[in-house]
Amino acid sequence: MKQFFKMLFASVIGTFVGIFCITAMFAVVLYAGLSSTSKVSYIPEKHENILKISMRGVIDDYTEENPLSILLGDEPALSLKDILTAVDRAKTNDHIKGIYLDIGMFSTGTATLDAIRRALKDFRESGKFVVAYADNYSQGGYYLAAVADHVYLNPRGVLILQGLSSETMFYKGLLQKLGIEMEVFKVGTYKSAVEPFLSDRLSDANREQITSYMGGIWDNVVNEIAASRNLIASDINRYADEGLFFADPSIAVECGLIDSLAYRIGVETRLKELSGQTSSKLKTLSVYEMIKVKVSKREYRNKIAVIYAEGEITGSIDMPYLVAQKNITESLAGKLRELENNEEVRAVVMRVNSPGGDAFVSEQIWQQVEKLNRKKPVVVSMGSVAASGGYYIACAARKIVAESNTLTGSIGIFGIYPNISGLLGKLDLTTDVVKTNKYADLGEMSRPMTNEERALIQAYIERGYELFLSRCAEGRHMSRDSVDAIAQGRVWTGEQALNLGLVDELGGIDCAIKLAVELANIYNYTLIDVSFLENSLKDILQRQLGGAKISVAKDVIGSEEYEFFNLLRQIKTSYGVKARIPYDMKPL
Repeated sequence: MKQFFKMLFASVIGTFVGIFCITAMFAVVLYAGLSSTSKVSYIPEKHENILKISMRGVIDDYTEENPLSILLGDEPALSLKDILTAVDRAKTNDHIKGIYLDIGMFSTGTATLDAIRRALKDFRESGKFVVAYADNYSQGGYYLAAVADHVYLNPRGVLILQGLSSETMFYKGLLQKLGIEMEVFKVGTYKSAVEPFLSDRLSDANREQITSYMGGIWDNVVNEIAASRNLIASDINRYADEGLFFADPSIAVECGLIDSLAYRIGVETRLKELSGQTSSKLKTLSVYEMIKVKVSKREYRNKIAVIYAEGEITGSIDMPYLVAQKNITESLAGKLRELENNEEVRAVVMRVNSPGGDAFVSEQIWQQVEKLNRKKPVVVSMGSVAASGGYYIACAARKIVAESNTLTGSIGIFGIYPNISGLLGKLDLTTDVVKTNKYADLGEMSRPMTNEERALIQAYIERGYELFLSRCAEGRHMSRDSVDAIAQGRVWTGEQALNLGLVDELGGIDCAIKLAVELANIYNYTLIDVSFLENSLKDILQRQLGGAKISVAKDVIGSEEYEFFNLLRQIKTSYGVKARIPYDMKPL
């Protein structure tokens, strides 16, 4: 028996040692992959002369390399940065004859689509071809495809062009049934993020601003498509208003929106003809392969740092459902401090794509942007949405560049505190409190607030709004009253914001980089991408695990049902003081 226990103990120890060794080896391989992936160059084959851009999934501005995916042989998710880099390299590579734009189901912001369209148009002007194909075109997909030399649609497919809509869900009735009342505090006539808690329909002011920015974006989209397809805007609106997107796809050809109906195999045969390929299967380079193609590049001491601030502004990412999502935290301010002290970095371009969020964190980031900008130029490039807290962290920059269809502004503050006394009553639950001071239990959800407490919080919110106004006035060299007149929580498009003085130029991140170079007064420079996300093994595994949890949740409860869960998450995270935009416009 004694020998048995000795053997059992040895086996247990051996198992643990084995697990430790495997884990250690995995960590070494992971870090080796992490450090080496950016150094690997892709060598294209002789006939791989077409760049294939497969538009699938969520297209963010910037995607961190995931060494786990790379080690498993999976290509990283597409990002705007990677697409723009690939298109630019394909334009100057003599071996690349054209681009195959393969449109699938994808999701991204309108400003991101604008940047990709501009890159594709520039590629075509170099004398190379762009061919687009889709089984079915979404509005965003067609908005991209319209710039192509030839636009193909599957004979059984549909081309959706139906206009934009914005739907707001109101929780007031549900909360009343549950016995929950939301104590709401805000400043700004147009600060509409709190409306779902207070009403069952849009206010006149909110309807006005949504109509304004949504109409501006749709007009820009229609005019761009019309210019690309040599049509007139009224014809495109007629296609949408008459519901022709559900008619036989030949109607889209008759309307001049589609060049030809063809199956994928026919399109790929045509691509082989255009590129001179003679193989039986079309050979292409992916975006990931294209950016790994070796290019001669000289490193200069002067650096322009590009940092991506994408996602909701939060105080912490400890909550499980936030692990896999992009969020802006105070760690961004820490990274900006590092750039301030880096003598080789001569200017910083901060790409902001955020609906805002935590007002306190926004102020901390603003402080560091302002401090950095005093030492070296900071230029902000706005993505699809840079509003409320997103505008807060941007307004201290030397220059701000936005796309025409960027949603920005929303300069305002709000706070929400729930009162669940009605729910407790329905459940026959009671509470009692012992306290040392008058306001010791302020914010307790089990009772309604007193008028004195409401006055305290409203004054706090108003001070926050005044601070927000002063930050904007200082950064934009405007008077406080001038900012207040265009603030009040109102959302503007980038085009409107330019006329109001909230941004300096219209354009993409390339425009922002050019401005940064001019302001830094340098000629030769190297671009460097800077991440404020932690890349320790723990953080990488946490993000991977968080993504897996979301995937499992979607599989178990369904994708549509998951969106309702996400909505409840948004309600929960609305608690407290926020500078956030209710970004609920249906995407293109």
